Amino acid sequence: MAVELTRPALAAEASALPARAPLAALLRPPFILYVPAALFLTAFFLVPLGLVVWTSVSDPEFGFGNYTTFFASRYDLAVLARTFQTAFVVTLASLVFAYPIAYVAARRGGAVGGFLLGVVALSFWTSFLVRTYAWMVILGAKGPVVGLLTALGVSPPPRLLFTTFAATFAMAHMLVPFMVLALYAVMKRIDESYMRAAASLGARPLRAFLTVYFPQSLPGVVNGATLVFITCLGFYVTPTLIGSPQDKMIAGRIGQEIEQLLDFGAASATSMILLAAALALFALYDRFFGIDRMWR
Repeated sequence: MAVELTRPALAAEASALPARAPLAALLRPPFILYVPAALFLTAFFLVPLGLVVWTSVSDPEFGFGNYTTFFASRYDLAVLARTFQTAFVVTLASLVFAYPIAYVAARRGGAVGGFLLGVVALSFWTSFLVRTYAWMVILGAKGPVVGLLTALGVSPPPRLLFTTFAATFAMAHMLVPFMVLALYAVMKRIDESYMRAAASLGARPLRAFLTVYFPQSLPGVVNGATLVFITCLGFYVTPTLIGSPQDKMIAGRIGQEIEQLLDFGAASATSMILLAAALALFALYDRFFGIDRMWR
């Protein structure tokens, strides 16, 4: 009789096991190790992002009016185009500056390579804001650059601060370390025997570099260019403080809409458009190269 009475309970417990099994699996290692990171990202990334999305379609009234206004505004489209143009120039300049550094560090190694990488790593100890103020001093009217030009007889010296050149050069300087590390990670894995083989077959150093070494370093070029370009899209402090007022970037436009116009809906919509542009670039990179290769 007791056995008959316990059969319904056993059947109910057995039917409940499949429902509790996924939850129990999530509470066991290694999934439980993801919980703190998931909670952190949810609280400080997903929730704020959701608020920005909601504000972009609900302020001042519900709908896509803020997005329509943005794409109907020739000024906003010009700012967006200028942002992409500036990011392209900064990426190209960073590549020109970073490639020789990464090449020497990877090829020479030893004390020379360690010194170069150490200098590159030191830049991460200083924030973008501090380096921006440093460039304000260097390029200012009483800075060392203007003083050197005056001593060389250049009179009157050219205006360097608050120009497109100042903002572009400063942003390129700040993003060179990212490009160097991306290039170095790939160059370090290139077998030097390929260059020796090309030389033994009669190739001159320049031809061997262009036909053998450079093609193998292209993954690093693509990785670094992607990181620098996307990072430059969101630059706010540097172009605002030392750039030309006529060369406003999209992040500066967002700050203007919040601080001066108090138009939080338009600022949120512009932010989402910037985010969509960055995600589109990541999607293109993943489509043609694979996002997992960026960190290899």
